[in-house]
Amino acid sequence: MVAETFIQRFPVDAADIDELGHVNNIVYLRWAQDIATAHWRARAGAELVDRYVWVVLRHEADYRAALTLGDDVEVRTHVDDAPQGATWGRFVDIYKGGSEKPAVQIKSNWAMLDAKTRRVNRVPPVLVARFKD
Repeated sequence: MVAETFIQRFPVDAADIDELGHVNNIVYLRWAQDIATAHWRARAGAELVDRYVWVVLRHEADYRAALTLGDDVEVRTHVDDAPQGATWGRFVDIYKGGSEKPAVQIKSNWAMLDAKTRRVNRVPPVLVARFKD
């Protein structure tokens, strides 16, 4: 099975722009977190959302092109083929609207925690199945 691609659009607002006149790097990470959270909530279902939480272990970002004020941004995400115990890789590609090439590519590693105990928890197969086409 192939991982589902989840897509959202974001506007570039004045508050997103840094002193160089383009989107600040931290905004790309915010979009990556926002889409990861939205994807999780959309696919996991209420029971799993209440039972587990995710924390970021690492982000790696490759910046390929600048986005600027007024750009329409499309953000696409999917999870890695399979989790590794309690961790699961996530890929985020950020595009300027209409572009074929991503402006930014982010690879993140997330760890699953039990929402009550905050202890690391293996990603269950039932959850993996919900993120595959």
